[in-house]
Amino acid sequence: MLPLLSWPVSSRRAITGVFTDIDDTLTTHGAITPDALQALTDLKAAGLTVIAITGRPVGWGLPFASRWPLDALVAENGSVALVAANPHSQNTLQPSSTLHKPLSKLYQQDTATRIANRAAMQRVAEQVLREVPSARLARDEGGRETDLAFDYAEFNQQPPEDVQRVLAVLQRTGMHTTMSSIHIHGCFGDFNKWLGARWIARELLQRDLEAEIDRWVFVGDSGNDQVMFQHCTHSVGVANIARFADQLTHLPTYVTQGARGAGFSEVASALLAVR
Repeated sequence: MLPLLSWPVSSRRAITGVFTDIDDTLTTHGAITPDALQALTDLKAAGLTVIAITGRPVGWGLPFASRWPLDALVAENGSVALVAANPHSQNTLQPSSTLHKPLSKLYQQDTATRIANRAAMQRVAEQVLREVPSARLARDEGGRETDLAFDYAEFNQQPPEDVQRVLAVLQRTGMHTTMSSIHIHGCFGDFNKWLGARWIARELLQRDLEAEIDRWVFVGDSGNDQVMFQHCTHSVGVANIARFADQLTHLPTYVTQGARGAGFSEVASALLAVR
């Protein structure tokens, strides 16, 4: 990984869109800091497209999609997205005490498939909890619709060998698995952040992400981000990626000096400096 200062001016000037992870990339100790929120605001004001993409559940992401200056929030590792409401959508969520603006949900799976998969995930969850006593469902599990998550490092500190046991059970049942900085994820369906990024670019922007990948940057920090590091010409890890670096096959091109939200702010500053 090269220092962020090595990112050429010509490459930064060509960037028109930013994909970013949320946990430990935008947020610090679970909350967005003023500098990171201002960075989002400044990027949008400069005309860049800004899309958050997270392993967190869609229910958890609702208030952030409603209040933060984002074009979209892609949740559950790419399977579902929150965007500004389409008045003709059946999945429109109206403003409330939680939502500042109406939002629509977009899904990659149809309703029947999601219902069947949800029942199967419940059975798998029971199996994991039975076979791995240290396993705990993520506390945000109630807001999930398309994937299953177990907490190994947020509120539950799980031994590495037990993390591997959870992954093994999920994989035996046919689930695709990935890990964030805090959760183990499993889903029925081929979902990951890269496929989710390509999908939302088509659905929301009518753009082919692969054809214009040199005009986008991705910012992240952990295992479920490495598929984006692999495919994105311009990728940045915030400094706290160091704790996972020896576990990753694909590393970001650049790394910030600051960790978490401060690191994201560095990326925004690097982009805005050449505008």
